[in-house]
Amino acid sequence: MLREIRPAIVLLLVLTAITGLAYPLAMTGIAGAIFPAQAKGSLIEKDGKVVGSALIGQEFKDDKYFHGRPSATLAPDPNDSTKTVSAPYNAANSGGSNLGPTSKALADRLKEDVDKLKAENPNAAVPVDLVTTSASGLDPDISPEAAQFQVPRVAKARNVSEDQLRQIVTSNTQGRLLGLLGEPRVNVLALNLALDRASAK
Repeated sequence: MLREIRPAIVLLLVLTAITGLAYPLAMTGIAGAIFPAQAKGSLIEKDGKVVGSALIGQEFKDDKYFHGRPSATLAPDPNDSTKTVSAPYNAANSGGSNLGPTSKALADRLKEDVDKLKAENPNAAVPVDLVTTSASGLDPDISPEAAQFQVPRVAKARNVSEDQLRQIVTSNTQGRLLGLLGEPRVNVLALNLALDRASAK
């Protein structure tokens, strides 16, 4: 019986070593050599200090900053482990809210968000990505339209011209990948850092 089982055990150990150790280590080494910044998490630094990642959104509440998409991620409630609380852009618990189109909670939240944004900029249509969450809840990007929509609020809070802000948004807009894939987008963290640099000058 051991004679029949031994080949299976040897094959299991060999394949485990190849696919569980050798292959992941080789891919990690190759990725680190070819794409060092991406392999380390696409981290963004300011004054030598890591302030975030280009891949994960952050919550900006201050009027002087551009805001990203809403995030539906949650975390355990520190006061009651059987419940959860809102934890925007929680990378440890990526996911959507699972609220469907008939959900009253979703409809109420959308109405509240739309009303707030309309009060902020009554002369423009509210871009859909400013009121809807992404599937991951971690989306770091918004559409150029969503960024342009926020220009009047940010310009007022920073006491700068809207034209100057629109130029900063345009210069931080990324096009489609290879001119074909995806949609034009603006990374919110990169845009806010560019805004801080321009204000410092």
